[in-house]
Amino acid sequence: MAKVQTILNLEIPAGKAMPAPPLGPMLGANGVNIGPFIKEFNDKTMDSMKEFGGAEVRIKCKLTVFGDRTYKLELKGPVTSDLVKWKLGIKKGSGEPNKNKLGKITRAQLEEIAAIKKDGLNTMNLESQISSIAGTAKALGVEVEAGAVKTRDEIKAMKDAA
Repeated sequence: MAKVQTILNLEIPAGKAMPAPPLGPMLGANGVNIGPFIKEFNDKTMDSMKEFGGAEVRIKCKLTVFGDRTYKLELKGPVTSDLVKWKLGIKKGSGEPNKNKLGKITRAQLEEIAAIKKDGLNTMNLESQISSIAGTAKALGVEVEAGAVKTRDEIKAMKDAA
């Protein structure tokens, strides 16, 4: 295998990659053949696009580009903020998340998002995953249902009891 030229961390809408800016010029500047990349990415993420009902959910991916213009594509999973927006049916976050609330997310919805993101989060503890996702939701201007997120003391008590 050839020497690694560059590594790109990208966020591209599932099943909707196009050679238009900003993706096309970035790939071209790094020596990636744009057509085959677009086809491969869209083929690999078409099921995700269908799962999300055609909503604009970006997929994180790592693209390793080699000196001989070949590449390796690794899909990492959907972006958390896009999953929260998809669950609530909103297009974008609030410009003033502390003042303008766009909706309310429930414990069940947080658990569904955690199940989708389980491999992409930096913890295997469900309560910590839910807490992380709730923080993203709050930053978007989404209110988190009372009692949906356990406090640190409650999590610690659960660990001690186990």
